[in-house]
Amino acid sequence: MSNEPFVIERMLNAPSKAVWEAITDKDKMKQWYFDITAFEPKVGFEFTFTGSKDDTTYVHLCKITEVISGKKLSYSWRYKGYEGDSHLTWELFPEGNKTKLKLTHAGLHSFPSTIDSAFAVESFAGGWEYIIGKSLPEYLEKAA
Repeated sequence: MSNEPFVIERMLNAPSKAVWEAITDKDKMKQWYFDITAFEPKVGFEFTFTGSKDDTTYVHLCKITEVISGKKLSYSWRYKGYEGDSHLTWELFPEGNKTKLKLTHAGLHSFPSTIDSAFAVESFAGGWEYIIGKSLPEYLEKAA
């Protein structure tokens, strides 16, 4: 089992300002990501959201650890009632009126994947492929 972080990069057909708003504005986030009731891109801000798989609901517990406005957003990511701690980083690289997005999810190996397949690295990879490869680009296209 690899302890390497999961990394995905995509070129998005939107300016970095629009992508930054999509990943930091809770009203925009709920249209393509998760329905997060409160979110502020400020170090120390804690937020939660739920996600479900196979009739199990998982409570995500997150705390923002780094913000470089318009460029980088990092937060811890763990689950209520489960061991394991991971860290998610969004990085934006403007390229004209497009944006290269790099998402890094480190620490996935710390989750109990032998107990629950939802914590398998492949499960995260599939989720991020969908979110970054389909859901976010489609949202940005509609919002433009």
